[in-house]
Amino acid sequence: MLKEFREFAIKGNMVDMAVGIILGGAFGGVVKALVEFILMPPIGLLVGGADFANLFVVLREGPTKGPYPSLDAATKAGATVLAYGSFLNALINFLIVAFAVFLLVKGVNRLRREKADEQAPEAPPEPTAEERLLAEIRDLLAQNRG
Repeated sequence: MLKEFREFAIKGNMVDMAVGIILGGAFGGVVKALVEFILMPPIGLLVGGADFANLFVVLREGPTKGPYPSLDAATKAGATVLAYGSFLNALINFLIVAFAVFLLVKGVNRLRREKADEQAPEAPPEPTAEERLLAEIRDLLAQNRG
């Protein structure tokens, strides 16, 4: 049983998948930082200085009454909130990751097509004039026999 598990774990696909998961996790962190620190500040300025992470609606106030200056303050005060700004940040993260994966798959597919085109057999060369003449003679002989 240990031998079977070792064969399973060492298979190329398993190792490739592990590398993909590790790189995916690191890529997720980069995308999160890109959205949080690079994209959202200018977008926030465009929509009136709002920080998307602090966009929320108070559904029910907590023991400490509002208004709450931030989402963190509202949750610490025990308020029940609908944190739609965090959802918007997650949605933008998802769209960026999905677009990056799309570009990656598109590039891999292009490379596969190029490789397949290189390996495709070439069309047979056109027959020479002599070969065409011999084919005509063959065809005429076949007609005369029939």
